[in-house]
Amino acid sequence: MEIKAALVDQMDHLEGWQGNATTACEWKGVSCNAAGRVEELSLAGLNLTGSLSPAVGFLTALTNLSVEQNNFTGTLPGAIANLTRLRFLNVSNNNFSYSFPAGFGALTKLEMLDTYNNNFSGPLPEELAVLPALEHLHLGGSYFEGSIPPSYGNISSLKYLALSGNSLTGRIPAELGNLNLLEGLYLGYFNVYDDGIPPELGKLKNLVRLDLGGCQLTGGIPAELGNLESLDTLFLQFNELTGSIPLGLGNLSNLKSLDTSLNQMSGAIPPDFYKLQKLELLSLFGNQLMSGPIPDFIAALPNLQVLHLWGNQFTGSIPANLGNSTKLIMVDLSNNSLSGVIPPYLCNGALQRLILQINQLSGPIPDSIGSCRSLEYLRLGHNQLNGTIPAALLGLTNLSFLELLDNHLEGPIPQGFINVPRLSRLDLSDNLLDGVLPSNIGSLQSMQYLALTGNRFSGSIPSDIGLLSVLNTVDLSRNYFTGGIPPEIGLCSQLSDLDLSSNQLTAEIPEELSHLPVLAYLNLSRNLLKGPIPEELEDLQTLNIVDFSYNNLSGPIPVSGTFQFFNYSSYVGNPGLCGPQNIIPAGSSACDSPKSTAYPMRSAPHRGGKAAPIAWIVGGLFAAALIVLLVGVCCFFNKYQWYISSILAKDKSIRPWKLTAFQRLNFSANHVLGCLSEDNIIGRGGAGTVYKGEMPDGENIAVKRLPGKATTKGFSHDHGFSAEIQTLGKIRHRNIVRLLGCCSNHETNLLVYEYMPYGSLGEILHGKNHVLLVWNTRYEIALQAAKGLAYLHHDCQPAILHRDVKSNNILLDSNLEAHVADFGLAKLLQNSGTSQSMSSISGSYGYIAPEYAYTLKVNEKSDIYSFGVVLMELITGKRPIEQEFGEGVDIVQWVRGKIQNKDMGVEVLDSRLGSKSLPLQEIMLVLRVALLCTSDLPVDRPTMREVVQMLQDVKPSSNDTKNVSSKPSTPNRKKGVTLSIV
Repeated sequence: MEIKAALVDQMDHLEGWQGNATTACEWKGVSCNAAGRVEELSLAGLNLTGSLSPAVGFLTALTNLSVEQNNFTGTLPGAIANLTRLRFLNVSNNNFSYSFPAGFGALTKLEMLDTYNNNFSGPLPEELAVLPALEHLHLGGSYFEGSIPPSYGNISSLKYLALSGNSLTGRIPAELGNLNLLEGLYLGYFNVYDDGIPPELGKLKNLVRLDLGGCQLTGGIPAELGNLESLDTLFLQFNELTGSIPLGLGNLSNLKSLDTSLNQMSGAIPPDFYKLQKLELLSLFGNQLMSGPIPDFIAALPNLQVLHLWGNQFTGSIPANLGNSTKLIMVDLSNNSLSGVIPPYLCNGALQRLILQINQLSGPIPDSIGSCRSLEYLRLGHNQLNGTIPAALLGLTNLSFLELLDNHLEGPIPQGFINVPRLSRLDLSDNLLDGVLPSNIGSLQSMQYLALTGNRFSGSIPSDIGLLSVLNTVDLSRNYFTGGIPPEIGLCSQLSDLDLSSNQLTAEIPEELSHLPVLAYLNLSRNLLKGPIPEELEDLQTLNIVDFSYNNLSGPIPVSGTFQFFNYSSYVGNPGLCGPQNIIPAGSSACDSPKSTAYPMRSAPHRGGKAAPIAWIVGGLFAAALIVLLVGVCCFFNKYQWYISSILAKDKSIRPWKLTAFQRLNFSANHVLGCLSEDNIIGRGGAGTVYKGEMPDGENIAVKRLPGKATTKGFSHDHGFSAEIQTLGKIRHRNIVRLLGCCSNHETNLLVYEYMPYGSLGEILHGKNHVLLVWNTRYEIALQAAKGLAYLHHDCQPAILHRDVKSNNILLDSNLEAHVADFGLAKLLQNSGTSQSMSSISGSYGYIAPEYAYTLKVNEKSDIYSFGVVLMELITGKRPIEQEFGEGVDIVQWVRGKIQNKDMGVEVLDSRLGSKSLPLQEIMLVLRVALLCTSDLPVDRPTMREVVQMLQDVKPSSNDTKNVSSKPSTPNRKKGVTLSIV
């Protein structure tokens, strides 16, 4: 009952814990032995909060204690050391913090200790090395620091050791090679080791899984690893390993998964790999494997399912029998220098993804690819393929992504794609295709991206195109289409980009284009269009770029709405057009007056006249009055807010305050309330007011004050309080701001965070906080923030959507390390990769992904778009919306326009970065990541995990300008391998 008193059981799972000791053995989670003593206490997954009481130390007959998957905070009770009969202890997936308690060396019968995913800090507990029965030790996913104790190599009974995901440094002890019974060893991810892989690990004869990924290992792969005859998984990815893959790894006859991707390895695939008959995954991408062919024996590996060799230097032909005797599911050989033909046996009935783009492949697309019923994703672009598109290819019912661009394909598009219901992207650009566009194109109900530019298509554009309800981008430019623009295209309500330029289209521009509410890019140039530019297009507030040049258009040029920002280049080559002198095309004449016949059905206010000065005067007076009113409201609000703060601080008896701690706190609710004064305000925003406070022990905290849960007209709203508690209360990551606790008295909610001295990234980049961020610092901030978001998207179950990623929600600590903050809009995504519908648009202007604005659906790709905007802020130093961009133009569109010039985007760089010794190649590669993140189509955006990989791949060199923080510089890595292929 003392244990129950120390915890909070919100779901009443333990309501049956009542009565006396004689009934305790019947309580939920409690099991007793024959003598009536409690020998098992299992509280796993009950959503309990609070702390684990030291009273647990009185249950001295316990053999099994399990409290995993709860929200316990504070310290792990040292009284557990009294449980000398304990065999199994699992406290994983909680929020225990501070140092690991002493005394556990007394648990001589302990067989399993699992502390995964907590907040422990300090050194690893060395006394565990004396436990004679310990078989399973998992200390990963915390903040342990220092080096791995060499004495861990003395735990002779150990079968499983996981220390990954901490802050460990030093070397991997060679003594770990003495663990003869070890089956699983996990040491990577966030740990950073000074040296390479100890050859002594080759002595672990029983090792089944070795995971050393992502810990900056250097040197080569020891040949001694070839002695691990029981090994089925070897993960060495995301390191800085060099040299060649050693001969001898082919002796790993039980190996199923091998990943050495994203290193700096060279040489060839060892010839003894033919012996890896159980191999299912071979991932060597992103290295520098020497030019030469992919060995033929790769095609003979009978169990191979995933083959990732992209981003290397392979030449020659793809093995002719690849797929003939394997169970291939995914093949990615892109971004090499492969030649020859595509093998005919790639599809064996299981192939889902085939990516061969950016090579020198020739010959036709095999008919067998067209019969690959399991195929979902096909990218063959940027090769030299010829022949026709196999008729069956556009009849694959599972196909969702098809790219054949930049080849030499010819002939018509097969009519069969009425049977491709899932196809969302079709890119056949820059080929020699001809014929007409199939009339049944409207059957592609999932189509979002359609690009046929640079071919020889003719005939009319089918009216069925209006049936594509989710269509986002259409590019039919540089063809021979004739006839008119089908009015039905106005039914494509999600269309944002429409390019019909360089065709032979006639007739008038249909006014139905004005029905496209999110149209941002419209290019109808170099056609034979006639008649006026429809007046209704002025209503399209989302238009950023228009081009009507080189047609036979006539009549007035629109000047209202966004049209007032388009210059003469949008209309040149249309002698019949007329308009104001500032945008009049060369060779055209200005319209004489508002009543001219050139302005049919136009009213005088569009063109000014005598009423215009009066309108300006009235408008100016109204604006001035509005400003005075707003200033008055702001002054009243500030005074009112100060009054409320004073009441909260001085009269604490209005409602009792409750402080809920998520870790051990050395202060009370009264100390938190003492921070709520006008002098302590450090920020105000739509989510509340933020105060800085100093606690009795000298610790600084940040307190965010939110309105309490109010009910208005039957609707309840707690201003993001529940969202932040549910989110930050359950997660932990070094790049996510720590929620220390929360206070509430029903009228007001207070969130207590760790204090970030440098404030937000947005304040530093755009505000008065004059801290000069050199490039190396900006890069580190970008990488750290990406890691925090990747944790939310990929490591949380269920995945968490932030929904308000912006520079003002990235906070910087005393070392200028980034922490993602403000989870007031966060949502849990039960099924990763799916979308959730929102009742309204939430987020910050300039950061909102385009598809969210018109579908009200969000998934991980919405956060990724917003992060791409943050990357652009770091590179340009500009806000997402600046006056210099022009009306309706945001930073994404501005950057896209600037990078088209010969300087490749150099002019977008923040002038504060200077120009001396600036690593332009690195900055341009990060800019490339930003452009990928802000792709119009969600499917074109990388995942956050891929963003982290790409950013890691462009680390600034060690001779870059010194970081203003005290963090050590990181070694330089190869550049461009990942970026060039996404």
